[in-house]
Amino acid sequence: MKAAIYCRVSTDNQEREGTSLQTQLENCLNYCRNKGYDVSYRFSEAYSGLSLERLELNKLRELVRTEAIDVVICYSLDRLTRDPGHGVIITQELEKHCVTLEAVTETIDSSELGKLISYIRGFASKLEAEKIRERTMRGKRARAAAGRLPSGTGHKLYGYDYVKGKHVGEGVRYINATEAEWVRRMFTWLVDEGLSVNGITRRLRALGVPTPAGGKYWIRQTVYRMLANPAYIGKTYAFTKQYVEPRTRRKVGAKRKNTGVIARPKEQWTEIPNATPPMVDVGLFESAQTVLRRNKELSCRNRKRDYLLSGYVFCQHCGSRFQGYVKKWAKPKPYEIRYYRCGKSQSIASPERCHNRQLPADRIENEVWARIETLLSTPELVLGELERMTGEQKENSTQIGTWQNQLATIGNRLKNMERQKDRIWKAFEITGDEEKFRHDIARYNKDKEALEKQDAEISQNIDIFNKHQIDIQSIKHACELVQSGLKNLEYQDKRLALAMLNIRVKVEGDLVTIEGNIPVLNDAIVNPLTRLPRPRWRKSPL
Repeated sequence: MKAAIYCRVSTDNQEREGTSLQTQLENCLNYCRNKGYDVSYRFSEAYSGLSLERLELNKLRELVRTEAIDVVICYSLDRLTRDPGHGVIITQELEKHCVTLEAVTETIDSSELGKLISYIRGFASKLEAEKIRERTMRGKRARAAAGRLPSGTGHKLYGYDYVKGKHVGEGVRYINATEAEWVRRMFTWLVDEGLSVNGITRRLRALGVPTPAGGKYWIRQTVYRMLANPAYIGKTYAFTKQYVEPRTRRKVGAKRKNTGVIARPKEQWTEIPNATPPMVDVGLFESAQTVLRRNKELSCRNRKRDYLLSGYVFCQHCGSRFQGYVKKWAKPKPYEIRYYRCGKSQSIASPERCHNRQLPADRIENEVWARIETLLSTPELVLGELERMTGEQKENSTQIGTWQNQLATIGNRLKNMERQKDRIWKAFEITGDEEKFRHDIARYNKDKEALEKQDAEISQNIDIFNKHQIDIQSIKHACELVQSGLKNLEYQDKRLALAMLNIRVKVEGDLVTIEGNIPVLNDAIVNPLTRLPRPRWRKSPL
């Protein structure tokens, strides 16, 4: 009889050690020798027994379908599969093609009672695998709660050294003085010097700074992840992601099926206290996150044409940003015009399409830049307004402190109200007085609603105040930039000036409003409204 031997372990570590697979194979070979079987095929792999899609198992099943073998030998049934449902599938395939299944350590009964017993044993095996998984996760969570990094959290982080172990002072990171200096410089380059992530990456390469892996060729993704990692301010989180089955798979025969990664909601994260000492100042880190978000919003990557106002034009109808696109004609000759349109104007982007008008790119860019150029070409006027606004900011800063104190007070009152709600319920459980309970709970809801409304109003006032704060240094820098080459500014210089002035162009039909940190004579931040004439449309230009 032609026999095929199948051996399996669950992890690569067991496979590398060689003991488990080797022991299974030797026992199976001795079993076949005693039975007088001709061993024609041998299959060994490291894979979870809970999956049916295994590379070596698929090869074995193909031999069964072609009836190239007479018997399948395994060390025990749980080596073939740990899922009882999968066991039924494999058993039916074997019976259909008249192939016998035998195990070295147990007798396989083909009767109905034997099949039932095998199914129950398979279920117990699957349950044991789930228990192992649960115990492993429980151990990881206990380690995180104790302030140590669990496996899979990313022990190695540039700027730190990791000490293994589970005793006092172990399982945590310690600052590496040499690497830490480069980390601090990266944050400084981003915030103070205005370097982009690509610029920082190129500077690290030029300086020959060793990468986290020890090489010298830094990549952009590594730099971005470092600049966005809260571990550098001492905040370490575990269980931030979960593995799922990917929508597309590069390798059909991949061992792990759940290779896709998605982020968990932040409320499901577990913070690991004191696992990573802070290396970067909190204020510097938050400024870096603001810059990264801003750069992402205004990114012009992979764009064939330049759009000066990309990221600065907003729809007043739905709040979305306008996007640049090109309208093309083929006849009577090839022709194209650049436009801005609302991001939700296309059905593929939103089920509820926005019908705000689109803007000719050349016209709106020239109009906006002409207003900025006119204003910044009179620096003495701008600087005079800056001095006046600086005084106003100092006066208004005291109001911010008052609002923040009010918010803290409201927060404490809301916490106390939660305890008050518990007392109302306990009183109802003791007395059973439903009428008093309804009266007390209605008063509680009314008071809570009033506090939440007050909290929302104060928070909105703070947001409005922060939004209209003037960045004095940025405006001065923009004035100097424009004055140095008012008529010869390059595209990137104009984009830099727009960023410094925090320009926002709002579109509502034919009405276009320019806002930003631009001081004007009428004490307003918002520029006078600019009305653009509606363009004359034609099917194809002559």
